[in-house]
Amino acid sequence: MSLGKRFRDITVAHFNEMLENAEDPVRLIDKYLASQSEQIRESERLLQQCLSHAASLRQQYVSAEQLKERREQQAMLALRAGEEEVARIALQEKMQQEEKATQYRALYDQSKLGIVELEEQLQQLKADFDEIASKRNYYIARLESVRLQQRMNERLRSMGAGPNPRIFDRLDERVSDMELTARTLREVRGQVREAWSAVGSAASQALEQELAKLRTKLKQEGWDKS
Repeated sequence: MSLGKRFRDITVAHFNEMLENAEDPVRLIDKYLASQSEQIRESERLLQQCLSHAASLRQQYVSAEQLKERREQQAMLALRAGEEEVARIALQEKMQQEEKATQYRALYDQSKLGIVELEEQLQQLKADFDEIASKRNYYIARLESVRLQQRMNERLRSMGAGPNPRIFDRLDERVSDMELTARTLREVRGQVREAWSAVGSAASQALEQELAKLRTKLKQEGWDKS
């Protein structure tokens, strides 16, 4: 693991710890995002400067390479023409351009490595920004859930406490008592009707018996209409 990645992991872990303990996590996230956004802009500006500088270095070593080739060809032409001194001068400048091309090529290669590293860091900054931005939306959703829950709790308190479950037990007992009373009254009425029916039947029999006795008595007295 690179030192930069380890430092980044430590920084993110520290931020997450701060986030969990923050009283206002959204405010902390906004502050972090503002700082991160500025770092991204500065890194992008620096990257553009590095790219421009690298392009300049490349142009320098390419030009030196081209001039080196030209001076070598000139030295060959001078030798063919018997101009040895001119050939020496051309070769001397060719060697200077070769050294210059080597130096600028090394600087260009070094700048490319720096650009690659800067691009990676820039991409990491943007990835961190997106990650924290997503956490902002998550914490906003959490805070909204808490706010709505508090409103529901306040609403329930304003409506008063809900019915005690024991009330339904007592109500059930009361209804059962009423049902028992009604059933008892029905049974009593039935018994009364049966009693009256029995009484009526007995009275009718007694009446018939009295009527029979009276007829017997009349018959004995000689009064008989049959």
